[in-house]
Amino acid sequence: MSVLMDFSIFPMDQGESVSAQVSEVVRMVRESGHAYRLTPMGTVVETDSLAEALALVERAASVLDGLGCRRVYSALKLDIRSGPSGRLTRKVESVEEHIGAVQR
Repeated sequence: MSVLMDFSIFPMDQGESVSAQVSEVVRMVRESGHAYRLTPMGTVVETDSLAEALALVERAASVLDGLGCRRVYSALKLDIRSGPSGRLTRKVESVEEHIGAVQR
């Protein structure tokens, strides 16, 4: 199974700039060993199960709680599919191949 999770999570009570807090969440994701891509609007992570994906969200909330964040906002999108992993890069490559075919 492959689960792609596009999620954002950030504190709502820490002022206008929250990059310091968000960087601690991204550090946790990186240290989890799961493949991920940081984007300007969130983070995309690939896991082998839905439970692993949701556990990362729970850990992210705990990281922010540990930083004194009392109110947190989070949004998730999940693509759950049986089959092999590696979709984090393959999905983008497939679209780029189609773009290249159109441009020729």
